[in-house]
Amino acid sequence: MKQKIYQVDAFAQKVFEGNPAAVCIMKSWPGEEWMQKVAMENNLAETAFVVPNHGLFEIRWFTPELEVDLCGHATLASAFVLFYHEGVSSDKINFNSLRSGALSVEKGEDGQLILDFPEDVPVTVPKNSALNKALGSEPIEMFKGKTDFLLVYKKQEDIALMRPDFLALSKIDARGVIVTAPGKKVDFVSRFFAPQSGVNEDPVTGSAHTTLTPYWSGVLGKTQMSARQISKRGGQLHCEYQPPRVRIAGSAVLYLIGEIDV
Repeated sequence: MKQKIYQVDAFAQKVFEGNPAAVCIMKSWPGEEWMQKVAMENNLAETAFVVPNHGLFEIRWFTPELEVDLCGHATLASAFVLFYHEGVSSDKINFNSLRSGALSVEKGEDGQLILDFPEDVPVTVPKNSALNKALGSEPIEMFKGKTDFLLVYKKQEDIALMRPDFLALSKIDARGVIVTAPGKKVDFVSRFFAPQSGVNEDPVTGSAHTTLTPYWSGVLGKTQMSARQISKRGGQLHCEYQPPRVRIAGSAVLYLIGEIDV
């Protein structure tokens, strides 16, 4: 079987920034085991598989270890591929996910693409000593969204200097852990750790901002916010809260076009 594959750096202005994702545009759905093996071979945070279906595009996302419910950067990458390499002429692409429902991506200003995702409003949970120990510091607040913990700290340096124990963190019952604080040059900064899902630290996590955006909107009293994920690669996002939806804007650049021969 031969299958074209793209690799795109999402939430990036140039290659080697943001979060790399692989994208396969398929004619029909292959077996789940095949998709998982391809994702494992790619060894990227996510590989997206997309199948056209009567004007919509069905989408699924796989880490090297498992299928996930939602992935922002791989959806952004998939839309970039469809717009600029697969001949989609409209300014908006409607995706459907069996796990997350209706999603869309549209062309914005300055070449940015805008994700439209469902909100994930976090709720307060008791502080977790095992989680605090794994991260090496105690947050001022702790929340939980649908799949991720959200830990809030006082300042950007708390996030930048964090050195998690990934083995201990992998034992926490969640898809991943978001850590966040007010930013110096942006409204808020974050990092995302997900050894439970086969990714110790994700460079830029669009789906985490469906949780971050409602939280910071409430704290800051504003609906439009600038954000930066301060991983080693880093990535810039613009977030807008329109309950019950979150709009997340970012850029993408092509890294490679290749062919799988399996």
